[in-house]
Amino acid sequence: MAECTHDCGSCGEDCAQRDMRKAPHELSKIKKVIGIVSGKGGVGKSLTSAMLAVTAERNGFRTAILDADITGPSIPKMFGITEKAMGTELGILPVKSKKGIEIMSMNLLLEEDTDPVIWRGPVIAGAVLQFWTDVIWNDVDYMFVDMPPGTGDVPLSIYQSIPLDGIIVVTTPQDLVSMIVLKAAHMAEKMNIPILGIVENMSYVVCPDCGKKIEIFGKSRVGELAAEVGCKNVAHIPFDPALTKCADSGLIELFEGDYLDELFRSIE
Repeated sequence: MAECTHDCGSCGEDCAQRDMRKAPHELSKIKKVIGIVSGKGGVGKSLTSAMLAVTAERNGFRTAILDADITGPSIPKMFGITEKAMGTELGILPVKSKKGIEIMSMNLLLEEDTDPVIWRGPVIAGAVLQFWTDVIWNDVDYMFVDMPPGTGDVPLSIYQSIPLDGIIVVTTPQDLVSMIVLKAAHMAEKMNIPILGIVENMSYVVCPDCGKKIEIFGKSRVGELAAEVGCKNVAHIPFDPALTKCADSGLIELFEGDYLDELFRSIE
């Protein structure tokens, strides 16, 4: 690859240094945009996105979630949203949760929640970009982007197109997951996007009899991960049946626990 001259008119669209960021809808007002990422699926990105949005809302901020996981959207179900997104001649309107969190997700556009989205990468990336450019986001203090897993075409397009102020990396204690998660963290570093924090999901379970914390997946490695990527802000989310029930029942806004409070304060 030729040395970057910072003359974007002379480089290709696949150049990591090229500024291809898109402006949001002209009627949108968005102050900060934070991506929630991981190197693989199933580690809790959507749960973390939802909990952070709720935590920010509880602290008095206007929040929003852009569900960029087009083929596996789960944000609407966590918030108990069954209505569909509507539009006007000006643009698409996000759906608001019971507490007023603005949400846009592919499942808010599908006729049935179980309908599969069988699209190739460029089409998926285009849909995510439309959630940014065509949706009229109201006065938002913090927008959390629930990113698709991996380091492929769609995450790359998001990094290049949406002006992220930083990312939060989600992992679990297993060594294999940690290795894959580091790939996502290093990708963000190459894109010059700061890592604001690391969340270790499924970190431990509390014994209901004695109250002891049991690390069922082994000793936590989130401290080592944080040191490797130069990040001081870490948080732990345990196995919590009550939290799971809130998410499965569409009542995530009622979850109890201060698992992400300190992390959010560091972001704030």
